[in-house]
This record gives sequence, C-alpha cells and structure tokens, in this order.
Amino acid sequence: MPPRLSARKFVLAFLVVIGVTVLVGTKYNLSHLVNKSAQPLVQVFKNELGAQTQRPEEQEEFLDNNIFEEPEKTVKPPERPWFLPDGTIYPTKSKGPPRLFPDQADGDRIYDQLMYMPDDYQGYDSPEKTILLYNGFSGWGQKKGSAAFHECPISRCTLTADRSRASDADAILFKDRVVQPPVDRPMKQVWILYHLECPYHTQSVKIPDSINWTSTYRRDSDIVAPYEYWMYYDPEVKTQVQDRDYGVNKTKKVAWFVSNCGARNNRLQYAEELGKYIEVDIYGFCGNLKCPRSEDQKCFNLLKTDYKFYLAFENSNCRDYITEKFFVNGLRYDVIPIVMGARPEEYQKVAPEGSYIHVEEFAGPQELAEYLHRLDRDTALYNSYFKWKGTGQLINTYFWCRLCTMVHAPFGNKHYEDINEWWRGPGICTSKSWRSSEFV
Repeated sequence: MPPRLSARKFVLAFLVVIGVTVLVGTKYNLSHLVNKSAQPLVQVFKNELGAQTQRPEEQEEFLDNNIFEEPEKTVKPPERPWFLPDGTIYPTKSKGPPRLFPDQADGDRIYDQLMYMPDDYQGYDSPEKTILLYNGFSGWGQKKGSAAFHECPISRCTLTADRSRASDADAILFKDRVVQPPVDRPMKQVWILYHLECPYHTQSVKIPDSINWTSTYRRDSDIVAPYEYWMYYDPEVKTQVQDRDYGVNKTKKVAWFVSNCGARNNRLQYAEELGKYIEVDIYGFCGNLKCPRSEDQKCFNLLKTDYKFYLAFENSNCRDYITEKFFVNGLRYDVIPIVMGARPEEYQKVAPEGSYIHVEEFAGPQELAEYLHRLDRDTALYNSYFKWKGTGQLINTYFWCRLCTMVHAPFGNKHYEDINEWWRGPGICTSKSWRSSEFV
C-alpha cells in the first residue's frame, strides 16, 4: 500500500503541476506571436475577418515605419451653392466689402451676387421692394406680383407694369428703350437699362445721364445677363479623360444653320470662302440645304451623327457678344464650334477650356480649312477638343433673384454720365475682324 501524501505535500505537488502548465502555455503563445510578427497587428486582425494578407513589400514598409494603418475615411462630396442642383449653401450676412458692381470686383460677379445678403435683410420682416417694368411684361415671361422671386434667398420683391407706380417704385427696369416717366423721380430710385441684343440692334438713349445700372450680356454690366453661363464643378479641374471617340462614323465636315444673310461682320462671305477649301453645308435661307425651324431638334441632331464642325457665327462682332449659337447649338451636339463674334480673349473667359476654334486665330479661311483637315485626319487631336465634357455645366443665373438682391443692397450714388458712350462707343463693335479693326 503506497504511503499517503500529507496535506502539505499534496498542496505543493498541485502548485508544481499548475506552474509547469502555465509555463508551457506561455512559451507556446510567445512562439505563436513571434511567428506572426512578420504581419502588422492590424493586418492580423484583418486576416481573422477574412481579408487578404499583405504582400511582403507592404509588410516591410509597415515594419520600417512602425505605425498602424489608418482606416479608410469616407470623403464627403463638397456642398454646392443653392443655385446648383442639390445645392445646400445659402447666402449669409456679408462679411467684408461687397463685390456686386464692376468697380468692386473683376469678372462678371454673378456668383457674388447670387451669394450676397445685405446686412439689414430680415426676411419677411424686410420691406418689399417694388420693381416697375416700364415697357410692360411682354418678352419677360413673368407675371405681376412676387412669383418671380419665390425661389430666391432674397425674395422680398414684387413686379408691376403699372406706370402710375413710377413715383414710388424702388427701381424701374427699362427693356431696350428708355421712356421718361411724367412724374418726378424719387431720390433713391434706381433706373436700370436692359439690353439683350448688341448695339447695332438697339436704340440710343435720349436721356444719357439717367441710368444707374446696366443689365446686358457684357461682363462689365452691373447685373450681367448672359445668354448662357458655364460653371465648373471645381475651378481647378477643367479637363478630364474621355472614354469615346467624338468623331467616329462622322463623314461630313462643316455645318451651319443660318437665316440672316446680311450680317454686319460678313460672316456669310467668310463661310463661302471657307467652302472653297473644305466641305461647308449651309442650311436655311443663305444656303442650298433646307432644314425647317419646325424640325429644329431633328436638324441639330445631324450635328451629332454626321458633322465634325459647326459654324457658331454671331451676326455682329461686338464686345462679349456670345449667344446660344455657341453655348447651345455648338457645345451641346458633340461638334467643335468654330466661332466668330466677340474677341478671342472674351471667349476664353466664358467658354469651357479648349472647346472651340476662333476664326481670329488664323490668317483667313484657307488657313483655317487646312487646320480643320488636320483635325479630321488626327483622331487624338480632334478628341482633345472634348476634354471639357463632364467638368461643369450650363447654369441658371437667376436674373430676378440677383435683381431683387441688388435692390435690397445699399443704394450708393452710381450712375452713367453717358450710357450711349458706354454701350456703343469706340472699340465696342467692329464690322471687320478684330485684328484689322482700328479699335482693339
């Protein structure tokens, strides 16, 4: 019979067994961790969740840097101003000097006016400003009252065509012509001249020192009212790689849709001369091809399918005069617009970068035709004119919203000593090319 263990010896034996077990377990765990030390701890955790193991070069880089991997962060897209789709940023009380008028800031100032809020504006507690359309509602597409301003951040304005309000209206908007009201003009009433057409097609103002503000397509107007307005999503990103050939299956060269054959800048003569050196198809009264206005969309779709170039020629060569002929007819239909109208540098300020060809860049129609033939042969060069696509969009400039904002802004003493000199003075328009014009 084996001798019995005393209680003291039993306890000592138990402690020895426990100690050996712990020692062996610790050694195993240390060895296990050492074997895994070639992977960063964060990667061990990821592998347990089923992620792939890092490549050896990635492991070495991690060990050398001796840092843990940062978790990926979700990049929140930048918020957009209220006048863009899904825009959430609205005007707040202005800080610093305003940038509303030409003498306060360079450029067209459209963005600044859209995002301006006068310091004393109190929403519905602010007094409603009355804007008198002195020549009536015809051509405006608006109705009496405040409906034109419902979408505006600064909305306390109302429209009227009642000329009896000339004595108390906050502003009078004259479209195309100025008519002297038969009442005394209040001291702080603003007179605004609005022109859509160029100086060749507008009347002179009989009271040249009466205008406070201008609203035209010109960038030095007080409230710039362009035909269309291009805005980049990110001013630092003006081109991007395209995934298509914009000239594929197009077999025709140059198209032009035109009905005015007597333009002052001799655009028809230029197009006919160009046609001696490259195929130019002229649709409308001035050419031998027909495409009725009732089928405009069908006609312009020809540009997408058949033509590589489009003549976006204005009817006048005038400062900043760039109409829908360029923005809509040219840019929308996957052709390269060839432009004539404003100066080359004025197109550069408003057009998507690298989206067009200006006739003034060439000595004449023959030299231009040679370049177009080169583009026709060189697929990469041709497609380089479409890298602007996807970087921005044509936006609504909310003319009525900006007008209401400006009427609520501090009045000031601005007026034109001679509005005719500003609108139609030397250097504003030319019947020749800008290179050969006396005033450039």
